[in-house]
Amino acid sequence: MGRAKPFPDSATPSAQKQALEQYRVRASGYDQELAPFEPLRLAAVERLHLQPGETVIDVGCGTGLSFALLRERLGSRGHIVGIEQCPDMLAKARERVLSGGGRVTLVLSPVEEARWTGRADAALFHFTHDILRNPRALDNVLRHLKPGARVVATGLQWSAPWAWPVNLFVMGAALYSVSSLDGLIQPWSLLGERLQEVSLGADWMGGVFTFTGTWSG
Repeated sequence: MGRAKPFPDSATPSAQKQALEQYRVRASGYDQELAPFEPLRLAAVERLHLQPGETVIDVGCGTGLSFALLRERLGSRGHIVGIEQCPDMLAKARERVLSGGGRVTLVLSPVEEARWTGRADAALFHFTHDILRNPRALDNVLRHLKPGARVVATGLQWSAPWAWPVNLFVMGAALYSVSSLDGLIQPWSLLGERLQEVSLGADWMGGVFTFTGTWSG
């Protein structure tokens, strides 16, 4: 499918406002909505190749659904930095931290404006289309990574033009969760320009991508 842009660019204030409202409304039932996608989350976390004691940035962490998987691999000395701009989502993530323990720093901010200390060994972008299409957000995350850090991104993408049932699913899911359809043909392209040793895979008949790479510093 070709490019479509019925919404404002994902980096504009109007798009941010729209995204905040989308996720404010979805916060209470978000975990249940994402349940069918959990195998993709597990696969993405495994591709980070985390080691005990490392630090990982969970970009657009939502309600913290990735925290338990990350903690299992990081151990008690590991550190998670969760960035989320929606207060309702981050409140759920904070509840998850209080019940699950571990070293977790929560940052309430748009990713491009987020501030925190230290550098991380890895970064996870799990279904964060608007962030992946925002160069300022990507650059802010990458400047907080150590040279050689692993980066994994997963999310929706247009499948082949003939795979119209898949693309109907992608369209429906995207309209419900992103501020702009722009870039769905290659959602990972801006990240790919910034990373090395990149690889790209697809699941769900091409409707979901998994992109990995390393940050050279």
